[in-house]
Amino acid sequence: MKKRDLTKGSITKNLLFMSVPTMMGFFAQTLYDVVDMMWIGRISFEAVAGVTIFVTIFWVVEVLNEIIGSSSISLISQSYGEGDKEKTKKIIEQTITFKALVAIIASIFLYLFIKPLALFFDSNPLVVKSVISYGYIRIYFVPIMFSSFTVNTALRCIGDAKKPLYLMLVSSIMNVILDPIFIFKSLHIKFLFIDFTLKGFGMGVFGAALATVISITFAFLIGMYILLGGKTHIKIEFKKLFRLDKEIDFKLITIGLPNGADSLTRNLSSFVVLKLIAIYGSVAIAAAGIGMRILGLLFMPLIGLMMGGGTIVGQNIGNNQIDRAEKTAFAAAKLGLLFSLFASSIAFLFSKQIMMIFTNDMSIILIGIPMLKILVISTIFIAVLFGIATLFSGSGYNFPFLVSSVVGRWIVAIPFALITVYFLHLSINWLWFSFVLGDIAESVTIYIFYKKGKWKEKRVV
Repeated sequence: MKKRDLTKGSITKNLLFMSVPTMMGFFAQTLYDVVDMMWIGRISFEAVAGVTIFVTIFWVVEVLNEIIGSSSISLISQSYGEGDKEKTKKIIEQTITFKALVAIIASIFLYLFIKPLALFFDSNPLVVKSVISYGYIRIYFVPIMFSSFTVNTALRCIGDAKKPLYLMLVSSIMNVILDPIFIFKSLHIKFLFIDFTLKGFGMGVFGAALATVISITFAFLIGMYILLGGKTHIKIEFKKLFRLDKEIDFKLITIGLPNGADSLTRNLSSFVVLKLIAIYGSVAIAAAGIGMRILGLLFMPLIGLMMGGGTIVGQNIGNNQIDRAEKTAFAAAKLGLLFSLFASSIAFLFSKQIMMIFTNDMSIILIGIPMLKILVISTIFIAVLFGIATLFSGSGYNFPFLVSSVVGRWIVAIPFALITVYFLHLSINWLWFSFVLGDIAESVTIYIFYKKGKWKEKRVV
């Protein structure tokens, strides 16, 4: 199988080669999340609020996935960049196994605390019921979900960016098809020349969760077949998935600790912010949930650039080409900035029309219009942040992520939000500005760490 040498040739072409398939895959997956929220929005605003609360709770345990996942990016890409395929294979095997074990811990935590946390955010019984209905089945499939992330990461880190795209497309398409079938008993669909009534199972918000776990599991099984069957540059062994390697596992849990701490501080701040949003009622939570899905769609190309760029940076650092790694990061920042300027302009100009796609509840729409116009400002700063951050994810120097999230979330965003809500009693629009200020502070912090240059000396293999 022909592979691309990311340590040679055009930096921009390599970046696009690695990032575009990743962008498209994540875009398709996030587009599903958007479509999912569109269907859920047709159930009730309580259902939207319930799913929003569950996702916020899930982010806390997703920290474990972040720790191991960020460690694996630098370990796999650097070992592959060195040309050591045996070591690369062993790291991939260990990442799949170790992450699945850690995911069991995450599932137990969610099972024990999902209902108390749901009540913490909203006492509305219909909202709490939606959290439980959507969340319980998702809990049982967390190990599969975490491991599916590893499969995609492993393929990207060895320069095979197309197969993760196909896997994510398969998962997303299945989700889009299964969602309305599982959610509604009957749904009339009229679009252009299409006009028919769809008969389904009427499972409501539980059906949305069921569609998700089926789709993720199916894509994961295909991904494992690719890795086990040698359908890519590296072939792993099934029997070695049942062994643990203390040295590799220690690196998996320690290299990404700053990322995990970063993710934890960020997600805990989301807890606080969601609680502040809840002060304005269940409708405000529903509006925030829709807004987060829309912003997620805008962020996906930036994440694609960051992940593709991180792989290239890792391989070039493994090959001792520091200048080339740095040029890759700035190319990612420039491309991300161009996209963000375009996408944020569209979201700003058509915020009302975008909100109306998800709901016809005017109380949600009226909150959502200014929310979108304010939050899209952040994408410009995040584009630059994600581009430069490829230097840290590729090198394994993850400490800047922790510092930037503490500064952005806890020193800037949260204090600003608390002051506007509790002391000044301002409208919810001021709460949205806390996100923007936090993202600006994070971007400045990341740039300061870049200028210090410690990432140039970092090695993990």
